[in-house]
Amino acid sequence: MNDIPLGALVGALFALLFISAFFSISETCMMAANRYRLKHLANKGHRGAKLALALLSKPDKLLGVILLGNTLANIASATLVTLVTIRLFGSGELAPFIATLLLTFVVLVFCELAPKVIAAAYPTRTALVLSFLLTPLLKGFYPVVWFLNIFVNGALKVLRFRTPTEGHSHQLSLEELRMLVLESAHFVQKKHQSILVNLFDLESITVDDVMTPRNQIEAIDINGTPEEMRQQLATCFHTRLPVYRERIEEIIGMVHVRKVLHLPQDKLITSGNLQQSMKEAYFVPSGTPLLSQLQNFQEKQECMGLVVDEYGELMGLITLDDILEEIIGEFFTQAPTPGGFVKQVDGSVLVEGSILLRDLNRKLGLKFPIEGPKTLNGLILEHFQDIPEPGTSVKIAGHPMEIVQTQDRIVKAVRIFPAVESA
Repeated sequence: MNDIPLGALVGALFALLFISAFFSISETCMMAANRYRLKHLANKGHRGAKLALALLSKPDKLLGVILLGNTLANIASATLVTLVTIRLFGSGELAPFIATLLLTFVVLVFCELAPKVIAAAYPTRTALVLSFLLTPLLKGFYPVVWFLNIFVNGALKVLRFRTPTEGHSHQLSLEELRMLVLESAHFVQKKHQSILVNLFDLESITVDDVMTPRNQIEAIDINGTPEEMRQQLATCFHTRLPVYRERIEEIIGMVHVRKVLHLPQDKLITSGNLQQSMKEAYFVPSGTPLLSQLQNFQEKQECMGLVVDEYGELMGLITLDDILEEIIGEFFTQAPTPGGFVKQVDGSVLVEGSILLRDLNRKLGLKFPIEGPKTLNGLILEHFQDIPEPGTSVKIAGHPMEIVQTQDRIVKAVRIFPAVESA
C-alpha cells in the first residue's frame, strides 16, 4: 500500500463515497416510489418504469444488492481513510481516532442524509433513472445476493416471520382509498372528488338511510272511485305509483301513470283498468347496502322498490333516483320534497320532523348521529322515550333545538339553533 500514490488513494476514497451515496439514494427512492404511478407509466411503455417494477417485484433481491454495495463501499472507505490519515499525520495514536471522526461526518452528511433527503423528495423520478443502473448490478451480483438470501430466509423462518406475497403487500382498503381521494384536491375537481367519496360510502349506507318513509309514500287505492283515481293520477308528481287495497301496507302492484292516463277521457278508470296496467311490485329487504341495491336494480331492470322488514311489513320506498342522488347530489325536480327546512332571521332553522338525518347533516353541516334513527323525529323520540310537548327544548349531539309542533304521535316541526361553542 505504501507504493500507491496518495492522490490515487484519495481518488479511490472519493469514488467509494460516491458509490455509497448512490446505494443510499437507491434504497430510499426505490422503497418510497409510487408503485401506482410506475404501473401507469409502464402501461404507457416507459422502460424505466418497467425496470423499476421488475426490481420492486423482488424486494429481497433488490435490498440485497443495495446493502451489499453500500456495506462494501463503507468498509473499503474506512480502510482507505485510515491509510490516508496515516500518510498525512503518521501512525500515532490519534490517527485512527481522527480517521473515524472524519469518515463518520462525511458518510453521514454526504453519503446518507443528503442522498436520502433528495430521494425522499423525488422518489419516483429518481427511481426511474436509477433502475437502469440497478438492473445490471442485480444481474451481476445475483449469485452473491442469492447466497445471502438463503441465510436471511432461513432466519425469518426460524423467527416464524411471514413476508407478504407480491400483489397483497400494497393493496389499499376502502378507507385508505377514500383518504387518497380526499388528499387529491389539487388533481381532482371538487365535484368529481365528491362523487368518488360518495361511491365509497355506498357500501356502508343502506336503503333504510335514503328511502321514503311509509307515511310519505304516494300510492293509489284500487278500491277508490273512478274520479278519485283519475284525479290522483293526473296530479301526482311521479311516473309510477304503488297500488294498494284498503290500506297502504297491502301493496298489490305498481302502475305506470302514463299507461293509465292514455285511456280515453270518456272511459272510466276502474280497478279492472288498473289491474290490467299493473305489474308485480318489487320488494327490497331492509338493510340492503345501496351498492348492492344499485346492482339489483340493474340486473332486474327495475327503478323502484318497496322496502320491507324481516316480517314483511312495509317500511318505505326506494328508487334509482335516491341512489343516484347519493352519488352525484340532488336532481332538480318539480315534485314536493318532504322534510324541507326554512332559515329564520335569528339564525335558527325550521325543519320538518320527517327530514332524514343524512340530508340534514349534508345540507346544514350538522353532526347528528345516523347509526340509529334515520329521521329527526325518530332521533327526538328516542331521546325522550316519549312524545314531547310543543315548546320543549332539548340539546342532541351538541345542537340545541325546540319542538315547535307535534301531531298524531310524531314531531312535525323543529327549530334548530346554531351550536354554541363552549369557552
